[in-house]
Amino acid sequence: MQVRPFFARVADLQRQGRRFALTTVVRTQGSTPLVVGAKMVVVAGDGPGRAAGTLGGGCVEADAILSAREVLDKGGRSLRAYELTEDLAWNTGLVCGGTMWILAERGEDAFDAGSRPMLDDVVRAALGGPPVAVVTLFERHGRQMRFGGRVFLSAEGSVFGSFGDAALDERAREAGARQLEHGTPRLVPVDETRDLLVDPVSGRPRIVIAGGGHVALAIARQALLVDFDVTILEDRPEFADPARFGGATVLHGDIAGTLASLEYGWSSFIVIATRGHKLDADCVLAAVKTHARYIGLLGSRRKTILIADMLREAGVAEDRIRAIHAPVGLDLGGSTPAEIALSVMAEITQERYRGTGRPLRMR
Repeated sequence: MQVRPFFARVADLQRQGRRFALTTVVRTQGSTPLVVGAKMVVVAGDGPGRAAGTLGGGCVEADAILSAREVLDKGGRSLRAYELTEDLAWNTGLVCGGTMWILAERGEDAFDAGSRPMLDDVVRAALGGPPVAVVTLFERHGRQMRFGGRVFLSAEGSVFGSFGDAALDERAREAGARQLEHGTPRLVPVDETRDLLVDPVSGRPRIVIAGGGHVALAIARQALLVDFDVTILEDRPEFADPARFGGATVLHGDIAGTLASLEYGWSSFIVIATRGHKLDADCVLAAVKTHARYIGLLGSRRKTILIADMLREAGVAEDRIRAIHAPVGLDLGGSTPAEIALSVMAEITQERYRGTGRPLRMR
């Protein structure tokens, strides 16, 4: 599910004053077609279908839509387990052998923090504002699950709402802060009978690439494939042609000055890949003064050492220098522009989700 279009649709429904229900996969076991955090919106009076998102299709999704309509009519919440048996898989095309637990609730309940409705904050986060973690408590009794409450965590660490237990609220704050960095939903055990579903909401990630040469072009193409908002900075007219970078924003002018003038949000990444050492150094000096989450520098280890020395002479703090990814990228062994771009975006993806980089077969 792409977060931005999904919550853009939610924002539209809110503006139109239309009632809707939210359905969410809150737990999985075994092989299932979707992961924890998958969502679908069902609008009151919209007929049999869904308004946005999916829970995998087939009769599971059809039943979840019925549950959503039921809570729209009667209120409350519905939390059901769906066993994906072999017969069900054969009839619907779903993966067999697993179980999904799906929560259905009205929109006004899904974004309620007690004294403060949080829908505006969540929508703003999805559209590029400060991120928000939605933390929901579930109580387990065997294979049965029960909704236990919900709080919301801001990027600054403020908790909205309460579970009525100070220790549990603090556990939710800690888990939410950790998962905001990863950007993906996760079920966090509290004890033998309780879990916290931490569901971060953030906007489309942005990458600013200083330079418009062949490697920069390849990085831009890779970044667009994984739905980054891409900005290219270039001072040479022949390399600053927007037609070369379909789908990216191209800013023509002084590269280091433009880099310093841009605003950088929670999910902002900078990659410096200009044509020369001096320009790279100027761009790195501009980048370390921003709030960008990630700064990567293309080039040799020798260039990295020289630029680090220049930053020290300029008074840049040592921890900020160490935070620069230089040379940028993971060691994948390739050397063509496309292979270098793959290496760079692989490291950025690993950084974005706090992945291990290990082969999946080793998990």
